[in-house]
Amino acid sequence: MNLEDHLGDIIRKARMMSGTSPAVAARTAGLTEAELSALEETGTVSKRPDFSALAGAIGLHAKKLEGIANGWRPEEIDLLRWRKLGVFTTSGDGITVNCFLVGDEAAREAVLFDTGFNAQPALAALAAGQLQLRHVFITHSHADHIAGLAAIRAAFPGVSVHSSSPRAPAEQRNQPGATVALGRLRITHRATPGHAEDGVTYLVSNWPDAAPPTAIVGDAIFAGSIGRGNQSWELARSKVRAEILTLPAATLICPGHGPLTTVAEELANNPFFG
Repeated sequence: MNLEDHLGDIIRKARMMSGTSPAVAARTAGLTEAELSALEETGTVSKRPDFSALAGAIGLHAKKLEGIANGWRPEEIDLLRWRKLGVFTTSGDGITVNCFLVGDEAAREAVLFDTGFNAQPALAALAAGQLQLRHVFITHSHADHIAGLAAIRAAFPGVSVHSSSPRAPAEQRNQPGATVALGRLRITHRATPGHAEDGVTYLVSNWPDAAPPTAIVGDAIFAGSIGRGNQSWELARSKVRAEILTLPAATLICPGHGPLTTVAEELANNPFFG
């Protein structure tokens, strides 16, 4: 799977985050404004920019940015370690979005993290496994992450929905310190706003066979990038640093878009974090 953000997306986001104009960024990188625009649009360049100077100007780690330019991708992850974890990718409006299903075969129960554009793949997996969906956890209320919620509720009228949206009914809002159990698994949450006011990361721990924790992060962080700082760029980056990248290095990161990654991979390779 390709990265959610190509090289140009990353540069554009960092330029917006730092408030650097296209003219200044282009001059610093040794490019014309037209060349910078093409880079931001396509992720490719006809001549190599001065990554060190550009990264310094827009607040990125130079060597990590150059690593992205050289084709870095996170190592492929063997999900058999998390054998109860299912990943579903659906498309709409020209983009793809991930949602994640965790099942307990012994109890015949499951939980879902986001719904994607289309809930049918998750509903089919639930039916195939004869699993009863008990909880839906929403990472944030942008349309691509909750478009399938009505279909989920129609199929499972008693499902409990959890979110940090201030507009959600009180009984559906995440509560400080709350833990939800699915068999032996434990699900907690950490506030990660910045991309969205109601952004939240869900941490699934106590996996069988000592598999590392799993962080379902929505659009807070992607492999090699971060979500757009719609609420606040600085808040978005600081929350990722404090609430996600402080988790154990082997923690599996499940983003709302793009490939899965780990805390160790992002600490070593994500140019938004020095």
